[in-house]
Amino acid sequence: MGIDLFGSLPLVVIWLALGGVGIVIQAFVRDNTRLVFGYYISTLIATGVLAALTFGHTGLTFDGMVTMGGSGAFFDILFCVTGILTMLAARPYLQREDSEIDEFYTLLVSAVSGMMLMAHANNLVVLFVGVELMSISFYVMAGFFRKSIRSIEAALKYFLLGAFATGFLVYGMALVYGSTNALDYATITSVVRAGTTPFPMLLAAGVTLMAVGLCFKIAAFPFHQWAPDVYQGSPTVVSAFMSTAGKAAAFSAFIPAFTMLMPVGAGASYVMNMQLALAVIAAVTMLVGNISAVAQSNVKRMLAFSSVAHAGYLLMGIVSGTAAGHQAIVFYLTAYTFMQLGAFVIVSILERENDGHLEFSDYAGLSKTHPVLAFLMAMFMFSLAGIPPFAGFFGKYMLFIAAIDSGFTWLTIIAVVSSVISVYFYLGLVVKMYFSDPVGEGHATNPGTAALTLGVAAAFTVLLGVLPSVLQSMFTAFH
Repeated sequence: MGIDLFGSLPLVVIWLALGGVGIVIQAFVRDNTRLVFGYYISTLIATGVLAALTFGHTGLTFDGMVTMGGSGAFFDILFCVTGILTMLAARPYLQREDSEIDEFYTLLVSAVSGMMLMAHANNLVVLFVGVELMSISFYVMAGFFRKSIRSIEAALKYFLLGAFATGFLVYGMALVYGSTNALDYATITSVVRAGTTPFPMLLAAGVTLMAVGLCFKIAAFPFHQWAPDVYQGSPTVVSAFMSTAGKAAAFSAFIPAFTMLMPVGAGASYVMNMQLALAVIAAVTMLVGNISAVAQSNVKRMLAFSSVAHAGYLLMGIVSGTAAGHQAIVFYLTAYTFMQLGAFVIVSILERENDGHLEFSDYAGLSKTHPVLAFLMAMFMFSLAGIPPFAGFFGKYMLFIAAIDSGFTWLTIIAVVSSVISVYFYLGLVVKMYFSDPVGEGHATNPGTAALTLGVAAAFTVLLGVLPSVLQSMFTAFH
């Protein structure tokens, strides 16, 4: 099959720009963070443009191991946009913390390259390489504040638990290979659908272990316990990036992997059992995430448990196993990326030294001291809660309809109840900002380039809610 150079351009360009040029620039040009920042911003812009140009150029490349165009190209654009917005928000934040060094931007682009590989994977080995490239970058970024005990603790917890989860993922891949004698998705799908594997129990065990590894990456119950501590201890802009682009990358791998391992109409007896198991995981994840968020007084921990709950909503699309469910996942991931990123960026702007100004009480009267930030934060909270006319409402609607059409009405009922619970803490923060008096003196803050991130995040949060057809029209190209 060989290599299709044009279809491979997004991946090739980011790899060459990262390893072939970017690291060389840092080796020869010392202490010029502005140059490195500009270079990597340009790299992500170029990669995103190439992904848009190759969107309709579908097929396989690298001897069938990597897909081109379609959903992979869409996720490339999403990852690049998220990376650019995170870099714009990170620069003033890191400068304020006196921690801006070139390696941060290198690690961020390295994580994006891993995400892109996950989205384009058509082979279990390629999927594993992408997961590890992203994960290793995240481990280092979580501990980027080397003088902060919380940051170091977050990195250590994430690394140890992540390595353990990777073991499940790799062992699951090995069992799937042993039972199907294949690593490429197409061959595995045909074996599973025909039910011709000589080792059905081995295949079922492999699928289960792969599900465990991927559930860890999306922070689904009961593999979610790392998320609150890691998100709270990591630099806030890193938490923003991990909880948005990282989750989108995990689901970009989840969709084709479970389309392959649980194909519709398969003769394997474990498929329906696995579907039910994922439905139960989704239900418990939504409830545990939202109920735990109610008890939080720290805004970062609240957003972390909120992220867990949203993983449960997204799993509903996987459980449905239909094209409509997968479309709903892509739409909701896009909407969630902008609204969650915007919320975390506002937290990073208001944050002070030694984890200061992170409690709910610190947001009291924010509408009087920083009315624009309070308005934007309220918008993101409304969207996360699923209140119209914002993007979160339509995303949840699509997921709920997909689940009902697949016969999982009970799961949709639990999702609705879970959404009602989430209103308590999302609107609780809004009430604190608008109906409480400021405590102490207001903190003057200069968002710098983070203002661009907030503007884009707010615009898309509204646009995707008012005009959801903007994305829906693209889905027919890769389904």
